[in-house]
Amino acid sequence: MGDDAGRLPQESDTLVSEILESETPGEARRELRILHVFRAPVGGLFRHVEDLTRAQIARGHKVGIFCDSSTGGPRGEGILASLEPLLALGLTRLPMRRNPHPSDLGALAALGRLKRSVKPDIIHSHGSKGGVYGRLAALIRRDGVVRAYTPHGGSFNHQPGTALHWLYMRVEGLLERATDIFTFESEFIADRYTAYVGRPKRPARVIWNGLHPQEFEPVLPGAKATDLVYIGEFRAAKGLATLISALALLRERGRAASITLVGAGPDEQELRSSLAQQGLIGNATILPPQAAREAMKLGRVMVVPSRAESLPYVILEAAAARIPLIATKVGGVPEIFGPFASMLLPRDDPQALADAIECRLGASSEQLAGETAALAAFVEKRFSVDAMADGVISAYREVVTASNRL
Repeated sequence: MGDDAGRLPQESDTLVSEILESETPGEARRELRILHVFRAPVGGLFRHVEDLTRAQIARGHKVGIFCDSSTGGPRGEGILASLEPLLALGLTRLPMRRNPHPSDLGALAALGRLKRSVKPDIIHSHGSKGGVYGRLAALIRRDGVVRAYTPHGGSFNHQPGTALHWLYMRVEGLLERATDIFTFESEFIADRYTAYVGRPKRPARVIWNGLHPQEFEPVLPGAKATDLVYIGEFRAAKGLATLISALALLRERGRAASITLVGAGPDEQELRSSLAQQGLIGNATILPPQAAREAMKLGRVMVVPSRAESLPYVILEAAAARIPLIATKVGGVPEIFGPFASMLLPRDDPQALADAIECRLGASSEQLAGETAALAAFVEKRFSVDAMADGVISAYREVVTASNRL
């Protein structure tokens, strides 16, 4: 994030044990009532909330979730069903639109009733829409509840330079007045906030997403693995057009590559049409979403040609599983690669992507094993669920201690 003088604190700057030891014994043991507010139970944001929720419950806190009822799919529904018996503050779901809509008034009223009923100490909002729901009422009247906010990609990545993006950033600036602490999930989003809204006037920390120890068990390609695997949404921001152009270039070079694409999204039909137009449909298999570690077995090299990202879990998970990776230098991806960031590619560059694919597919197994082991070791040191959970709880208590709340 530039020079150290302008950098937000990170959990890597101070050991979590030192942070906890600095609290008074009473503060360290105090049970918190935490309500997580977000829109869609899908993707990396939901993975972040799920991990945080389970870790907070394991630490003895009482937790609840308030989210959308119209999204999630079978996977999201299954995760929420497994969480619900553990949620002392309950699971509350009702329809929430991605963009502003009159139905937001009903959702805000429902959240107000829930707050009065379960009496949370902390309302932790995630993502742009969750950030509006969780903080808007506090603009009018503060109620003693600590408001934490974790921005993700969302509106920060949405068409910078447009009038709509400018409006979104002005809303973020207004809602900062009702924010007690920011917990940014990457340096990239913290930088974007500073660039588009201004340096936070409230306490702020960068607390990276984390992985569980079992996620560092290597994943090996299956017997029928294709050359490449793509795991993610089917939409323009994921760079699928660049990927198809790169595959066409490889075919022209006489090095046609097979690929399995795992996911779903608004541009699936366009993806199928583009593959057919380029004569690549015979080398491509398209499958619906599935657990990431199972999907990783479907290819020998994972390709992530994104045009925009925040801190993508799919790359974290693949790096931990020692999957050979080809990715673009966007968003928080360089934070995942750390000293290996020189491996990252420019976005929207089919030639560079084709060259990288050809190089990786031609590399020896020994070379790939060495590279993936080194990246996994770096990721294991930086990205831990325990460090993330302890860092977030410490951030809550920073506000509690400073304001003598609770």
